Amino acid sequence: MATDELASKLSRRLQMEGDGEGGGEFPEQPGLNGAAAAATGAPDEAAEALGSADGELSAKLLRRADLNQGIGEPQSPSRRIFNPYTEFKEFSRKQIKDMEKMFKQYDAGRDGFIDLMELKLMMEKLGAPQTHLGLKNMIKEVDEDFDSKLSFREFLLIFRKAAAGELQEDSGLHVLARLSEIDVSTEGVKGAKSFFEAKVQAINVSSRFEEEIKAEQEERKKQAEEMKQRKAAFKELQSTFK
Repeated sequence: MATDELASKLSRRLQMEGDGEGGGEFPEQPGLNGAAAAATGAPDEAAEALGSADGELSAKLLRRADLNQGIGEPQSPSRRIFNPYTEFKEFSRKQIKDMEKMFKQYDAGRDGFIDLMELKLMMEKLGAPQTHLGLKNMIKEVDEDFDSKLSFREFLLIFRKAAAGELQEDSGLHVLARLSEIDVSTEGVKGAKSFFEAKVQAINVSSRFEEEIKAEQEERKKQAEEMKQRKAAFKELQSTFK
């Protein structure tokens, strides 16, 4: 539509200039003369530029219409800019600062996220190592955008759930919140009279996790030994037929 209107104006301008060769000149109009030059000298480039602008605008309008109709994917919560002090009003500024410091400490990649391996390292340093499945379940419980890693906002959700008593006492997130050295007990942590009691409870739970991991390691060693024995027996059987 914009291309047709410009072409019409340029056509009229050229006609007026052709008719006025013997009757004087029109005063110079930079904008219009520039457009005429573009049309006479490089019409293809002008049309292409206008077409590109129209296409970009159309794409934006179509995407907005899709989002309004529930089609398409809006920006994920973890990627939106948010203010932790206004969204997580149940925590003091000091508590949020402590959580941010802890998050950055274990965000080894400095990409604003804690992935599975970084969470694994965090839990090991806290003295509560988790199984691979346990780590995946920890992320899954607060992973609002389903990207299989923790944003800072999702990290804060862990402590919100802990403060509200929404975490199971034997869950990995419950252990993380208790061993983090961030005291949220004053906000009403369920099932613990004091932060000290909660930490003792978390240490007991982490001991159980360590036992499970040791059991998994022993099982893998046992399977490896059995495989080794079967291979040795097979080789011995082969040698008898040679």
